[in-house]
Amino acid sequence: MPLIEELETSGKWLFRWRSYFPLLMVLLMLASLGYYRYPYESVALHRLWELFCVLVGLFGVAIRGITAAYVPHKTSGRNTKRQIAESLNTTGMYSIVRNPLYLGNFFMVLSIGLYLHLWWIPVIYLLAFILYYERIVFAEEMYLRQHFGEEYMTWASRTPAFLPKLSQWQSPALPFSFRALLRREYQGSFGLILSLFLTDELTELYLGHGWRVDVMWVWIVGLATVLYVILRILHKKTDLLRVKGR
Repeated sequence: MPLIEELETSGKWLFRWRSYFPLLMVLLMLASLGYYRYPYESVALHRLWELFCVLVGLFGVAIRGITAAYVPHKTSGRNTKRQIAESLNTTGMYSIVRNPLYLGNFFMVLSIGLYLHLWWIPVIYLLAFILYYERIVFAEEMYLRQHFGEEYMTWASRTPAFLPKLSQWQSPALPFSFRALLRREYQGSFGLILSLFLTDELTELYLGHGWRVDVMWVWIVGLATVLYVILRILHKKTDLLRVKGR
């Protein structure tokens, strides 16, 4: 098989299973627990670093949220079986970067990788991310090139793949939709919060502190769980989170 077809085929396969890529970080972190320590043995520094990791993850959530709130139906979705694109997104976040959702994913998972404050975990994650998503993006762009032709080529030639070019910002073609944002992103946001919480508890158990849940995490995880259940019911049982054309 010619290399270009092989890259496209492997990219389509990875696209179907891209939701499981964060499991790589889980395995990497489990294998690295033996090196885990509080930075300079300081609980205060650990708390500051913990807050920094949360902010990195929320930055990724914000990127995905800004993207999801403006995109039309059947584009930039959570589909896993095949590529779907009834229109080409070129405004909003897509005017400054071609893959804003994957960029958001990068920071969300990076926040977990940073948690162990071991420099080589983020480095390994970065390399794995590049190798993994490179083929996914290749397959997606082949699909878009075939479907949108010159329109896609013009947009792709001026828009970076992953490093945003802020000077190119164009206002979104559609109005902001808070309901579309909630419907598309509540699962990922809850997953991030739960992952950070479990990471914190796992590292505390490793250090011999036992299952000791901070009051902060009780409130954060409790509130996040309640919101997740409510939004899940609204999403699956009602049309309250649906927006025409989204």
